[in-house]
Amino acid sequence: MGAFLDKPKTEKHNAHGAGNGLRYGLSSMQGWRVEMEDAHTAVVGIPHGLEDWSFFAVYDGHAGSRVANYCSTHLLEHITNNEDFRATEKPGSALEPSVENVKSGIRTGFLKIDEYMRNFSDLRNGMDRSGSTAVGVMISPEHVYFINCGDSRAVLYRNGQVCFSTQDHKPCNPREKERIQNAGGSVMIQRVNGSLAVSRALGDYDYKCVDGKGPTEQLVSPEPEVCEILRAEEDEFIILACDGIWDVMSNEELCEFVKSRLEVSDDLEKVCNWVVDTCLHKGSRDNMSIVLVCFSNAPKVSDEAVKKDAELDKYLESRVEGKSILFTRNDVIAFLSMKTKLLKAIMPLYVGSNSGMVVCLNFYVSGKNVFKPRGYCILVFHKHFLNVSFRFVLYLYRSKCNLVKCYIS
Repeated sequence: MGAFLDKPKTEKHNAHGAGNGLRYGLSSMQGWRVEMEDAHTAVVGIPHGLEDWSFFAVYDGHAGSRVANYCSTHLLEHITNNEDFRATEKPGSALEPSVENVKSGIRTGFLKIDEYMRNFSDLRNGMDRSGSTAVGVMISPEHVYFINCGDSRAVLYRNGQVCFSTQDHKPCNPREKERIQNAGGSVMIQRVNGSLAVSRALGDYDYKCVDGKGPTEQLVSPEPEVCEILRAEEDEFIILACDGIWDVMSNEELCEFVKSRLEVSDDLEKVCNWVVDTCLHKGSRDNMSIVLVCFSNAPKVSDEAVKKDAELDKYLESRVEGKSILFTRNDVIAFLSMKTKLLKAIMPLYVGSNSGMVVCLNFYVSGKNVFKPRGYCILVFHKHFLNVSFRFVLYLYRSKCNLVKCYIS
């Protein structure tokens, strides 16, 4: 946990599917980490009477992939097969579980799978100390159940804005910190006993052995937070992602990015790939996984957006010289004027560099009188020229160009 490669592994695992009025795509990348410890679940049509329900989840493993991989295969069955989830059903009936039974069943399923895995020999004897966060959604015809245990995150984008987000379970949160201290632990450098960065997780049994305390009272709790939201016609998409994504993009930034990409492609795998590529080049050093679930009201491909995107690629290609992209000040002004909406740069963050003065700009695009995050750009000032990199990392990645190195003469 915490070890890095000399260069990132950028091969991706992809999948997609559709059903129950939903479309989904997913992408995962190992990145800079020595091992790939993420896992995911995507089920459209839950077996045994819930065929019009769907379940999606992302698991961010740490100290190994054992727990994450097992949960990706078996968590759903632990949820739907327990007595709390099915409490309102009668044998042979088509009656669906109530909202309270679903929420109770999800919590019970987490506790049951956590106790079940504790008996695995390698986890019991300490040979494997792995754990995993879990974030998921269970989608019924009427509700979306958001499920979170740890610091992965899910967001719902509705009617052009972030409508809901799960809350990260961090040791420094007052409620989490109180439980940790009541179990005899401490929070140091924002970690449980100075070590673990999450306060809720599956596995991590070294933190679940305090005598006299129940499973939800331990240093690390396996209890998920479950919230139900009524579905609405304005629902556009849900994003599930691990902290390798959220570490470098806020809820609003990621949703705006996904929205803009859905306007140029209906390939959800490709959209997810754009996300992980962007996060890698924005500095994420973790494994990266994202599941994108689109409702029928999700943004559609726009001919105008496709045209503008193609024009931008063509313009960038015209500026390639060898393995660098060179822009004059006038080129940057021309690039900004190509956008159909007004772009502005907020106060930059200055960073000293051997290759000149580096300025990180956060571009905002106006819409409905509100400036929304659009992406990042790094400008390297070198005499009278500007070398533009981060805004164009997707192009650089596709064209195999290296980021330009600038030397002060």
